[in-house]
Amino acid sequence: MPDDGPGAAPPPPAPAPPGTGRRRAAPAPTPAGTWRRIVPQALVVAFLAGGTTAFVAADKTVRLTVDGVPQTLHTFADDVDELLASEGLGVGPHDLVAPAPGEALDDGDRVVVHYGRPLRLTVDGQQRQVWTTARTVDGALRQFGIRVEGAHLSAPRTAPVPRAGLTLAVRTERSITFMADGRETTLRTNAATVQEALGQAGITLHGQDTTSVPAGSFPRDGQTVTVLRITGTREVREERIPYETEKVKDAGLFAGTEVVERAGRPGARRVTYSLRTVNGVRQKPRRIAEETVREPVTQLVKVGTKPLPTSVAGADGLDWGALAHCESGGRPAATDPSGTYGGLYQFDVRTWQGLGGSGRPQDAPGAEQTYRAKKLYVQRGASPWPHCGRRLYR
Repeated sequence: MPDDGPGAAPPPPAPAPPGTGRRRAAPAPTPAGTWRRIVPQALVVAFLAGGTTAFVAADKTVRLTVDGVPQTLHTFADDVDELLASEGLGVGPHDLVAPAPGEALDDGDRVVVHYGRPLRLTVDGQQRQVWTTARTVDGALRQFGIRVEGAHLSAPRTAPVPRAGLTLAVRTERSITFMADGRETTLRTNAATVQEALGQAGITLHGQDTTSVPAGSFPRDGQTVTVLRITGTREVREERIPYETEKVKDAGLFAGTEVVERAGRPGARRVTYSLRTVNGVRQKPRRIAEETVREPVTQLVKVGTKPLPTSVAGADGLDWGALAHCESGGRPAATDPSGTYGGLYQFDVRTWQGLGGSGRPQDAPGAEQTYRAKKLYVQRGASPWPHCGRRLYR
């Protein structure tokens, strides 16, 4: 055989023939070059063996349940936050996570996530916005402690509450009492309106009938509602419209004198009233319409501004005060029991107006009455006052 050259390994010794009793010869020592190749390979194998042990130690088996759906995971996450992030599960302030985010994670742990759901909740007419981690209507109602026995729900109790949220209306069972036609009726109801509860109680409204609270209002627990039986009619009445009086100054009339230039005339209106009886009791009439039939005419009165004369020739110097005291007790507005004569000197209206007076003598100022009495004396002396005329001469 050809020579393998220097450093080649010697051929192995020939095996001993069987039965010779000789032991197998020990192998020859390994040369130094061979160890230089073996040692690095051994170190690599040892390093890889240690890394595999560390890798296996970091792997964890955890049970993750999201909204009731469980799954088993292998993860290298050190805490709950890392686990949720690795699974792409974002959580917000209304979500429930147990153990809490940030808690350390060990092999065999269980992690539960319940997502929050917005709930637009109306209970007995009161609205509010809440959040729930319940996945069904029934679970949400129990979470908020809402009594559902006998209640009306806008969605079945078994209905799911989606992640996007749900609008839910609840009307609990309430007690309401009706007072109608002299009878009292109490019932348990989850009605949405007083009108609906009336129907459940077998009470019917007719015509103008109404209730003591609005029929469309929400019935409260323990509420008492009175039914008002109303009958109504209409009545048309003609009413007087009073006229106004306008006064105009006139320098041609003595002061204190008033003359009616145009007599006033009242107008008329036609008024429609609503007449009602409530539970047999007549109510105050209520005006509902009116129409003017005739406009009033304003009364025009002239008021004198001309100063009265201070004297009447032939009548000054007489005791007019004594005459007035005898005739009327000195009262300018006095009238006799028959209403025929009036004023200080008891003029009749015809004589008064013949002397230039207007209206009634008892309505004129005292000074004017004395002035016209003097004029009458000049014409007829004391004869107009047969019983008291002599007092003028004292």
